[in-house]
Amino acid sequence: MLRWTLIFLVIALVAAVLGFGNLAGEASDIARILFFIFIVLTLVGLLFGLISGRKPPLPPAL
Repeated sequence: MLRWTLIFLVIALVAAVLGFGNLAGEASDIARILFFIFIVLTLVGLLFGLISGRKPPLPPAL
């Protein structure tokens, strides 16, 4: 999800530089919406992790 946010942010920046105002505005809005959805899903995941009491798996030893 964060990848899509960054993609739309780059599209918005390129469109703004090239002078496509409407496209830049729309891509910026989509990037903002996706970013907030990503933040909400991250917080919900953290909350469920805290409630369940399970610890995340440890990374493999080197």
